[in-house]
Order: sequence, then structure tokens, then C-alpha cells
Amino acid sequence: MEALVARLNQICDEQPYVTSWYVKNLVTGQQADRGGHVAFPSGSTRKTSIMMAVLRMVNRGQLDLNESILYEERLREGVVSGTFKFLTPGFSISLRDALVQMIIVSDNVCTRMVLERIGLDEINDFCRSIGMFDTVHRTSVPRPDMPSDHKLDEVTVISACDQGLLYDLILQGSSDPKVADRLGCTTEQCAFAIEVLSWQKLRTKIASLLPSDAKVAHKGGTGKRGRMDGGIVFRNNLPLFIITGYTDQVPVVMPDGMPGYVSAFNTLGRLARACWDGIADPAPGA
Repeated sequence: MEALVARLNQICDEQPYVTSWYVKNLVTGQQADRGGHVAFPSGSTRKTSIMMAVLRMVNRGQLDLNESILYEERLREGVVSGTFKFLTPGFSISLRDALVQMIIVSDNVCTRMVLERIGLDEINDFCRSIGMFDTVHRTSVPRPDMPSDHKLDEVTVISACDQGLLYDLILQGSSDPKVADRLGCTTEQCAFAIEVLSWQKLRTKIASLLPSDAKVAHKGGTGKRGRMDGGIVFRNNLPLFIITGYTDQVPVVMPDGMPGYVSAFNTLGRLARACWDGIADPAPGA
């Protein structure tokens, strides 16, 4: 783990912007981080905790995943991310399908649908209840004119360790009822969450340098100040490691003339690849 940590820090030190990460080796249980409890703009990585807070309400009987939601014109006003904004309003989808679209293509029309059924107070209560004390959800959908030098208190914030904790609990909760209960969910709901996260279609960050058939249950994000991603990486269908990464103060243009977001994508991909190469197989002969 010491050699891996040195490699991860070397990757970060090469960049002119701030990078934070958390890693858990799921073979040995060892954990490490770089600025792991520093709050960063969450981007859409916040949507993993939104999904789990919704599933908690479903488990409590307060929401129904089969509820039908009408796609209204007002829901696409000011929306930047996703695909629904390009579709003609007037049709309905289920809350379950809105959750899926919110995760796998980061659709913010669907995020609005979801957040009209669960308030920010409920989501923040969920985060605090499981120990995500660096995390504060502040907005439904960030405004599109957010400047690149916006203050942290204008957006939802999260830390690499908080997000790593969330993924760890979801993974453990998929087989351990006691851990699932800590999330307010069932083992089946935790397994469903991992399945949805593994359907992720936006693989430009931590999944970008991994084998194309590698299973990665993750959720990334785009912010005006940086890029971010995190999730569970599997090898041969066995969980290998958890990684979360956040970048901040990423320049619009790098010294070599390339866009800053390209560098952030590459940094997050290199961090995950270093873990893939540096962590032993989860089972003999795997």
C-alpha cells in the first residue's frame, strides 16, 4: 500500500491544480487518502447519496419506485446535463427510471423529478446519519451561469473520504443486513444501487484507463472548478478497490495548451489505473 500511495501522490503532484483522493484496498482492507476530509464541490457525485436517501424513504414506505412522474416543460428550464432536456415534454416515467437516468447519464431533468419528492433536509439527514460529516447538499440543480470562481457555500460539497465511506457501506450492505440497516435500506436495495451504478455510461474519468470490460460501479461529476468521480472497481466480478477522486482550481487551459478538463479526466483515470495495477487479485488464480 505504501508504494501505491506514493504513486498516487506523484500523479497528483505533477498537476498545477488541487487533487484529493481516497482508496480502499478491498483485498486487504487497507485505506489511504490525500486530503480526504477536505470539502470539494461535489458535482454530480452527490447523486449517489441522493439515490440512497430515496431508497431509504422507499424502505420506510414514504416513496414508491413505481410512482409515475409527468415530464413537464418547467423541468427542463436551466438544465445543462443529460438527455431529457432535448425530448418533448408530455410523457411519464417511473421514479425508478428517473433514479436510473439521474445516475447513468447524470440527467438533471430526472434529478429535478427525484428532488421534488425528497427534500434537501432529508438527504442531509441521511448523510449525517451514516457519518458523512463533510457533506452538505445545498441545491437541487446548480444554476447554469455559475462562475468558475464560485464560493464553496454556493454548491453542494463533499469529501473524498465521505464518498468513499458511502460506497463502502453500499458494498457491505449488499450482503450484510446490519450494514444495510445503517443506510436505512435492505440488502436488495444496496445490490440494486450497485447494479445501477455499474450501468454508468459516462466513463471518461476513473473508468477511462481500465479494461473496457471492467465492472465499475461509479458516479462522476462536472463542476465549474473541476471534475470528480468515485466508485467500486471489480475484477473477475469480485470487488477489488474503492476509489474517489476530486479536482479543484483546474485551469481552463493547461500550460501545454490542452483544456484543463482533459487533464482532470486523465488524472482521475491514472489514479484508478495505478490502483488496478498495484492491487493484487482478490482471489488466488483470479
